[in-house]
Amino acid sequence: MRSTLVIMVKVPRLGRVKTRLGRDIGMVPATWWFRHQVRRLLRQIEGPRWDVVLAVAPDIEGVSSRCWPAHFARWPQGRGNLGDRMVRMMRCAGGPVCVIGADVPGITRAHIADGFAALGRHDAVFGPALDGGYWLIGAKLGSVLHPRALDGVRWSSEHALADSRAALAGKRIALISTLADVDTGDDLP
Repeated sequence: MRSTLVIMVKVPRLGRVKTRLGRDIGMVPATWWFRHQVRRLLRQIEGPRWDVVLAVAPDIEGVSSRCWPAHFARWPQGRGNLGDRMVRMMRCAGGPVCVIGADVPGITRAHIADGFAALGRHDAVFGPALDGGYWLIGAKLGSVLHPRALDGVRWSSEHALADSRAALAGKRIALISTLADVDTGDDLP
C-alpha cells in the first residue's frame, strides 16, 4: 500500500491564518510568511516515495483555490476540532499515513521518511514540537482509527502531545525528531 503524506493548510487569507503570529508581527506579514512557508514546504517534501495531499480549509474555497500548485490532490478538512480533522484525513488515506502542519520550517524529506519508517514497527508515530505539541502524527493503518481517537486532547497547549499519546493508549507509539513550529513572533527562525 502506498504511503500518504497529508499537509494541513488553510487558504492564506488575511486574518484567517497565523493570527497569533499576526498579533506579534502584523496580520499582513503573518499571512505573507504562511503563504511562502507553505510553498517552500511543498517544494521541500515532495518526492517519489509518498503521495502528497493537501487537507484544505475552508472546504469549498480550499478545494478550488489557485494559491497552491494544482498537481496536489486536495481533500476538504471538514468540521470539528483539529483532532477530528486529522483523524478524518488519516482514515481517508487508509495507511500508512502521516499528517503534518504547514508551519514548521525545519521539515525535510528525511524527517518525513523517518516518520514512515517508524510505522514499519509501530502503530503510530509523533514528531514532537518544542512547545509540547507535535508537528507530525502518523498511523500505520489510518483506516482503523476510531473517528474520535483524539478526543480529550488540549489543543494549542503544552499538553497536546501527552494527551494525544494517552488517547492512543495500547498502541505501539514511536517518536521521531523534535522540531519547532511557528506560532508567535518569538518562534520565527
